[in-house]
Amino acid sequence: MTGDPRATGRVLILGGTGEARALASALEGTGIGFISSLAGRVNNPRLPVGPVRIGGFGGPDGLREWLLANRIRAVVDATHPFAATITRNAARATAEAGVPLLRLRREPWSPGAADRWIRVPDLPAAAAEVARRGTRVLLTTGRQDVGVFAGIDTAWFLIRVVDAPTAALPPHHALLRSRGPYDHTSETALLRDNGIDLLVTKNSGGALTEAKLAAAADLGVGVVMVDRPAEPDSAAVSDVRAAREWLELLLD
Repeated sequence: MTGDPRATGRVLILGGTGEARALASALEGTGIGFISSLAGRVNNPRLPVGPVRIGGFGGPDGLREWLLANRIRAVVDATHPFAATITRNAARATAEAGVPLLRLRREPWSPGAADRWIRVPDLPAAAAEVARRGTRVLLTTGRQDVGVFAGIDTAWFLIRVVDAPTAALPPHHALLRSRGPYDHTSETALLRDNGIDLLVTKNSGGALTEAKLAAAADLGVGVVMVDRPAEPDSAAVSDVRAAREWLELLLD
């Protein structure tokens, strides 16, 4: 951890996303003190400006006690749309601590006329679709979820990850270590050069990795799209400017 939240202010940004980094940048110099928290699951993460805390809190009870001990006045949950555990923990901890919570959540992707999406509710359902449909698969669900596809021996997988997976891998695969953003030209080349006939991804939203969807549509490649998990009800916005305005009104 760098910086001391007791000295720097009273807003906790639960981060690890581009939106969280952008919010930290937007708050810098405003007089609103903040500290960003990262889960620490990615090696060499992109760090936001300002003080940063890395590591878990010990569940909702640990987070509640941390909020109270550090006199946090507001929490912005800007975590990934699929970081369901921390989002649930934040909702419970802030409610118990009496701390206002805002969810900064990017808009999901929506299919266009040319898209060939197969929407599924979760990763096991995605694996079932791959077993039925795919022969050469681009898997972009993240390193923690690769093990769900380990039992599929009827398809070849190009597994794109930032950090190497630690779970079991499908018997026929290649690893591609890479970090976005990606553009349409390179994504089209990746799909075409590897003969990909099925793309598997989560509905993360945002522009950082959206180019793969346009490339798949152009090439007629099917997309297995994993829907987002349900979230607790809370105040929510989809852009950094609105989050900053919420904090300014709250803390005025």
